[in-house]
Amino acid sequence: MSRKILILLFISISLAAPVFGETETAVTTSEVIIPEGIRNNSFYLESVRLSKLAQETFEYGDYTASASFAQEAIRQAELSDKYVSQQLIREAKRLLVLADSQDIQTRHPNEYEEGKTYYDASVTASENEEWSESIDAAIRSISALAFLESGRVVTRPPVTPPSGGTGPGADGTYPRPSQYTVRRWSVSRDCLWNIAAQPWAYGDPWKWRLLYEANRARMPRPANPNLLEPGFVLEIPSIDGETRQGMWEANRRYSTSR
Repeated sequence: MSRKILILLFISISLAAPVFGETETAVTTSEVIIPEGIRNNSFYLESVRLSKLAQETFEYGDYTASASFAQEAIRQAELSDKYVSQQLIREAKRLLVLADSQDIQTRHPNEYEEGKTYYDASVTASENEEWSESIDAAIRSISALAFLESGRVVTRPPVTPPSGGTGPGADGTYPRPSQYTVRRWSVSRDCLWNIAAQPWAYGDPWKWRLLYEANRARMPRPANPNLLEPGFVLEIPSIDGETRQGMWEANRRYSTSR
């Protein structure tokens, strides 16, 4: 009996322990901020309370009561996971509806497909009562579509129209782009340093500050050059008189000359 109680007590304390840290008010996971109200819901708080009671009664020597508290703490922790899963699925669904209304499937097919795939996986895991898997997939879905959320992404400037034709030159290359849409770190390792190093930008990572100065006023936190939100449009100014026009596209071959 005492061994069973010890196992239940250990499980209840583990499940009731704050997944993201007791002192945090919000947590960033894959670019997703999970509100405190979702994390510290009533089921979670009750599981913490019961887990403490299980520990206290065990130390007092009332093993029967300790086992009872531990079992209920586990049940409340599972209900908490279910609640978190449902709330995150709801948020992922909201972003998908928003994406559909803005034709994101056409304009950002990779992000849309990733968001939709993880959303479907989250729903399936929830239906199978696999709460941890559901939560993880929902977070990934929200992360893929996070750039849609107004207030988290600075309003995009209009794309600079090409000057004098949209096709490539005689050598099959396009003028270097004047704008670039920031992608997620997990996809392209986008930061000012890496973007500046691209041959269609400056081919020199040390010129990252040129990008910073040209875009600082519109960045989420102007004083922090390291914070780039997916979906943010960077202006790439000419520095040596080179011709630049339009938005960067992955399938284009860009000129390295002026």
